[in-house]
Amino acid sequence: MERYLFKKHLAQLAPPILALPRSAKRIAVILLDVSLCVLAVWLAYYLRLGEFISFTGPSTWAKGAAWAAGLSIAFALPIFVVNGLYRAIFRYSGWPALLTVARAVCIYGLLYAALFTAIGFSDVPRTVGIIQPILLLLSIGASRAFARVWLGDEYASILKRASRPKALIYGAGTSGRQLAAALQNSHEMQVAGFLDDDDRLHGHVLNGLAIYNPADLQNLVGTLQIRDVLLALPSINRKRRNEILCTIRQAQVGVRTLPNMNDLVQGKVSVSDLRELDIDDLLGRDPVTPNHILLSKNIVGKVVLVTGAGGSIGSELCRQIVNVGPSILLLVEQSEFALYDIHQELENKLDERALKLVPLLASVQDDERIYEIMSTWRPDTVYHAAAYKHVPLVEHNPAEGIKNNVLGTLKAAQAAIESGVTDFVLISTDKAVRPTNMMGASKRLSEMMLQGLAATTTSTRFSMVRFGNVLGSSGSVVPKFRQQIRDGGPITLTHPDITRYFMTIPEAAQLVIQAGAMAKGGDVFVLDMGQSVKSWTWHAAWSNCPA
Repeated sequence: MERYLFKKHLAQLAPPILALPRSAKRIAVILLDVSLCVLAVWLAYYLRLGEFISFTGPSTWAKGAAWAAGLSIAFALPIFVVNGLYRAIFRYSGWPALLTVARAVCIYGLLYAALFTAIGFSDVPRTVGIIQPILLLLSIGASRAFARVWLGDEYASILKRASRPKALIYGAGTSGRQLAAALQNSHEMQVAGFLDDDDRLHGHVLNGLAIYNPADLQNLVGTLQIRDVLLALPSINRKRRNEILCTIRQAQVGVRTLPNMNDLVQGKVSVSDLRELDIDDLLGRDPVTPNHILLSKNIVGKVVLVTGAGGSIGSELCRQIVNVGPSILLLVEQSEFALYDIHQELENKLDERALKLVPLLASVQDDERIYEIMSTWRPDTVYHAAAYKHVPLVEHNPAEGIKNNVLGTLKAAQAAIESGVTDFVLISTDKAVRPTNMMGASKRLSEMMLQGLAATTTSTRFSMVRFGNVLGSSGSVVPKFRQQIRDGGPITLTHPDITRYFMTIPEAAQLVIQAGAMAKGGDVFVLDMGQSVKSWTWHAAWSNCPA
């Protein structure tokens, strides 16, 4: 413990010493060497006589010791100056500097020994002329080595801290203060101040950091050399966040954010809570709150089947359905790994709930297998998420796209009618509206086909749900753009002014479930997805460049 405290005190003393002007540092080193010359004489007398002597007083040795110390200083300083000992920067001292010290002290030692050992003084033992230069060499060498270790490491640490990218924290509230405290000793970045919308705080200082007006951000970036803005506003709504992001984007700085307030455990904020700004933050609206009555209508206590259960939409559907509480959930998937993955995940979440999970390997194109599954388990509700969704792949493989998206849907719908399924919900896409590609056309054809079946049968209610780009889904363009920008760009766009509507995977799954509960037959449901997001907005968000 004492050793730790000693090292801590040394570390605290280093910055003031390093801040001294160069001339002051030279004077300090000269005074140190003078002290070491005197100390070496004193110790040399002790080693020769076996007792400590005084440089003053009536003692015979005192007069000789004073002469020995004075001449030591007179010899040493000029020799050290000529050899450049006071031009060296001790925090960078290495073997060359120590060799220089050794050479200078050897020259000094020859003169000192010649005077006190070869010629001799009556009050100075001859061995002092040999012992004192050896002690001086050890003490001066040790002082340089200590300075190298102490000041050198501390100076490197100061430089490292000074070279850290500077950041401003947006939000001077509780989260902002906690984040500033967490970053105080961080090696990643240093906080240069706060930004806050409250006019009453502008110009004030909080914990040693100034609070600035966000409107001055562009000027602050240049004057303070700001690299990042850290959003410490975990409880603001998405609309206000987007307004702030629009302001920050014009300053050409990076943006990191804290998770929402529900993710901050015990009100403590750490550096690890910071995350890069993602496209989720540009959704343009707050997530739609689901209607729990509609969520449970076609699920609670019923047998539910999900096709494409291992896909991004299908797997989220399964998670939402498990939370609502069916009696049996049938997971239909043609990919063995995807089915195993979602089955294991759901198994781990079940705890003691009385819910039976049934993983079933099957392709919707295999009408016999699909009919066998439905006739055996007699599901009440079917969510048909199985489809080929990647636009370029379906463009290159139009026949397979039609077989899977259209004929696969037809076979699943026919099996549902024959097995007495009450509700059949198709997961469609906004690309089915005036389709311009094969994927959209296949989905529109699937919709028309189900609308036709809905007009001819009353035993099964068919409905369709359309939505735009689902953030994080396997068929979304978002992962592709994210990777392109991570690789340095450019991003591949159909047109610079192209717009897209976005929603989250949980929203998509909840919409599908609620749509099935509201369906009367042949319905097409569309989510109000807020404002569209232009292509340049994605690029600006990920690359932190102006639009």
